[in-house]
Amino acid sequence: MIRLRTIALTCSCLLAVPFLSLAQTSDPPTSTSQDPQKPAAPQDQKATQQSQQPTTKPSSDLPNAPSSTKAEPSLEDLGFSAAQAQGDAKQQALLDKRTHMLKIHQRLGLIAAIPITASVITSVGAGGKDTSKASRDLHAALGGLAGDLYFMSAYYAIRAPRVPGTETRGPIRFHKAMAWIHGPGMIATPILGILAFDQKNKGEKVHGIALAHGPVAIVTAGAFGAALLSVSLKF
Repeated sequence: MIRLRTIALTCSCLLAVPFLSLAQTSDPPTSTSQDPQKPAAPQDQKATQQSQQPTTKPSSDLPNAPSSTKAEPSLEDLGFSAAQAQGDAKQQALLDKRTHMLKIHQRLGLIAAIPITASVITSVGAGGKDTSKASRDLHAALGGLAGDLYFMSAYYAIRAPRVPGTETRGPIRFHKAMAWIHGPGMIATPILGILAFDQKNKGEKVHGIALAHGPVAIVTAGAFGAALLSVSLKF
């Protein structure tokens, strides 16, 4: 009996030795749980902060994001109605037309000053007893050219549209005042010149109302020159 127990104990010891050696050589299991009292590693803290940071959307996904291109404000945005805007456009077109026509009036007036001055100079040889027919013809041609250019210039001044609410003052007022002198004078001078021209061609001495041709022409030319100077010089 004692032998049987000794044999059984020996066998159990022999079988337990391999299991003990395997248990000692195997790695201990790793614990995934962290000690609450042990501080976290720096990498773990950085990962925790990144996970706790709120995620922000790109600016393009934000609601009501301002547009990069700014549109220019319209007249309605500035407080002008459509009717007011249309009225201003008409007023500007009227002003542009008036400016254009008055520029033509001024240019034609400057050109007309050349034959007017030449006709006054040639009038010395057109009158008198010993004047030739060629001198009278030249004077008459220059007078006719001066009249044509003058009335073309006057047409653009008269037909230029008026801008309501504008007041004439300064040199323009003097310029218009001179027009009441050289305007009738440019009508009377050619009529009186035709009478004097016919009398001279008939061999007669200039007489009657035709004698006023020279003085009227000089006054007309003087008023016309003063009108030109009033818009050319500032005073």
